[in-house]
Amino acid sequence: QVQLVESGGGLVQAGGSLRLSCAASGGILSDYATGWFRQAPGKEREFVAGIRWSGGSASYEDSVKGRFTISRDNAKNTVSLQMNSLKLEDTAVYYCAAGRDSGIPRYNVRYDFWGQGTQVTVSS
Repeated sequence: QVQLVESGGGLVQAGGSLRLSCAASGGILSDYATGWFRQAPGKEREFVAGIRWSGGSASYEDSVKGRFTISRDNAKNTVSLQMNSLKLEDTAVYYCAAGRDSGIPRYNVRYDFWGQGTQVTVSS
């Protein structure tokens, strides 16, 4: 059983940056496709970014392309999400997820393990 813990959320002004980290225990995170999802109040959880188990490729939701970067640190057993040029609409709880998939799933049902989430609030 893989346990995931997110960190790095907080309050930031629009245009600023945050770096989220997802730390895994109980398993090797690089054995899994890893994704970041977010859920804003009153909205469904949505895919933000994902990285293949091998780390060779990544996928992004259109609204974050060019602003967010997902990466792996296999030595630390972590996956990070660097978020730049943050916008008000990026405000949400961000979740890390890991799944046994050879690709980069964009649907939350394809992921087997989830963290508890970290709040990101972007202010004007």
